[in-house]
Amino acid sequence: MIPTETEFFNALTERHGADLQKKITSAKVAVCGLGGLGSNIAIALARAGIGRLHIIDFDKVDVSNLNRQQYSAEQVGIYKTVAMTANLKAINPYCRIIPETVRLDENNIPEILGDDDIICEAFDKPEAKAVLVNTVLEKFPEKYIVSGSGMAGLNSANTITTRQVMKKFYLCGDGISDVSDGTGLFLSRVMVCAGHQANMILRIIAGNLNV
Repeated sequence: MIPTETEFFNALTERHGADLQKKITSAKVAVCGLGGLGSNIAIALARAGIGRLHIIDFDKVDVSNLNRQQYSAEQVGIYKTVAMTANLKAINPYCRIIPETVRLDENNIPEILGDDDIICEAFDKPEAKAVLVNTVLEKFPEKYIVSGSGMAGLNSANTITTRQVMKKFYLCGDGISDVSDGTGLFLSRVMVCAGHQANMILRIIAGNLNV
């Protein structure tokens, strides 16, 4: 039986405390990219009780995604925004999910992300990462952005860290490893980086701005 909204948030409040949970429930976070990083980040935030999740991707679930992304085999061929909305609603039916199936670029980022408090960059390609980060820093100096770089291979998970690059820009990862090196992507290490990003987002919401 699905718990009522009151039961759901009372359980979260018991875990997190009333003041912090109120902040989390009031937060508006955009997760840009729903692959290995983004799908794990979105689920972590939904489980924490984020009030509004703006999830953005243009791609469909592929069988090659299943080794590290939070989709099921039966969701192959479905747009990631559609599949992730269903998965998030199964976890937290009271989170407001805003899915947008679109490719972000420097022209549409200002309009699409204008109403979000915190932007989470979770793209695969370095070029797309740079466009999003640079556009947010230029157009939205008041917003926080949390990005990921370097989680490939099976090096020690302890090399993945969170750094504060600028006042409102945080970067998670080892900063070195790249899938193009032929080391592959494994859920275990990708999830560590995603955990860093989700954790930093929650810290920002809580007002803990230091890494």
